[in-house]
Amino acid sequence: MFDLIAQRKVADVVFGSRFYGRPHRSLYFHHYLANRFISLMFNLLYNQTLTDIESCYKMFARDVKDRLRLSCDDFGCEIQLSAQIARAGCWRIYEVGISYYGRTYAEGKKVGWRDGIKALWYLVRFRLAA
Repeated sequence: MFDLIAQRKVADVVFGSRFYGRPHRSLYFHHYLANRFISLMFNLLYNQTLTDIESCYKMFARDVKDRLRLSCDDFGCEIQLSAQIARAGCWRIYEVGISYYGRTYAEGKKVGWRDGIKALWYLVRFRLAA
């Protein structure tokens, strides 16, 4: 990620994708489907081709950071950041594979189906935002 932004200077924003990276621990199937669906909806609404909008691995140049404004205090920040970046339409966005070692619920996984519903709401909310 750092190489694309700071050294090669070909990207302004780099997203990590658990679906490109190796190795990765197998996801729960329903979480996999939910992630793919949320990413698909994001791509449709924001005219992008990202594979894993909810990965948490995001890096951006300082000028990008200075223009982002967050109001969410939950997983919605993933979509809010991504929506602002996509809507700006002026930054070069790249995606790279990341290694992923997912947790089970017993190991501390906290995301649930309610978070998926909220994510869909945030997709629409931030698309309609001025």
